[in-house]
Amino acid sequence: MPIATDVSFTEDSLCVILSDGREITVPLEWFPRLRDATDQQRKNWRLIGSGIGVHWESIDEDISVESLLALS
Repeated sequence: MPIATDVSFTEDSLCVILSDGREITVPLEWFPRLRDATDQQRKNWRLIGSGIGVHWESIDEDISVESLLALS
């Protein structure tokens, strides 16, 4: 099972680093809450389920690693 270890952003993309070294990069357009969030809100993330997903409390967004892999 793929596990996230880190999250970062570019101007228009979400980047998730996996424990096996892979990096998933997807357009922010796919996630309107993240697209419309402030930089501070985007930086306020935490891993959930020991890394099977990422959660942003202030914008009520959850994204699973498996869904990112299916989309990319």
